[in-house]
Amino acid sequence: MGTTTGPIHFLNIEYFFRLLYEMVTRPSVGSVQVDILTLASQIWLIVTGISIIITIGILAVFIHSSMRVYQIRRQEAHLFTTLNPVHAEVERDHSRWDHVRELIESPNESDWRQAIIEADIMLDDLLTQLGYAGQGVGEKLKAVDPARMHTLQDAWEGHKVRNEIAHQGYAYQLTEHMAHRTIAHFEAVMREFGEI
Repeated sequence: MGTTTGPIHFLNIEYFFRLLYEMVTRPSVGSVQVDILTLASQIWLIVTGISIIITIGILAVFIHSSMRVYQIRRQEAHLFTTLNPVHAEVERDHSRWDHVRELIESPNESDWRQAIIEADIMLDDLLTQLGYAGQGVGEKLKAVDPARMHTLQDAWEGHKVRNEIAHQGYAYQLTEHMAHRTIAHFEAVMREFGEI
């Protein structure tokens, strides 16, 4: 057998790794030797410095924003605080009673009737709030202990007029004096329990 001497074609991996190693450790650019590791470390220091400056800036913006939000919340706290339950109840009932007062001060008899009906509804709500059960104000008033309600008679007087208005309608002759006296009965009950 004869041997043929021709070019040998194979890939020398070690040779390429050696070239890469030499290029990384001591590449030559023209006549100047550049140390890539030194260059990389300098670039890293620059990037780190820039990152620190950006981080400090972001932190400053965050602290400023947090302080500003805190100041705004303190300034607006009164707008978003809730009323305590006692104050809220008084406010709510005062507005209802103010409506009754507006109706009773009207020159129209129909407004007086409406004022008495509204006051009776408030009495019903009060009795329910006090824990009395029943189908209406009359049943609830029957269950009331007179020792617990000093204005029980006033409640009955106001409720009787309301019943006359509800059952007889405009056939019931309601004078201005009677309307004001009836509202005064309801008002006495509401004042006893601090509803107005």
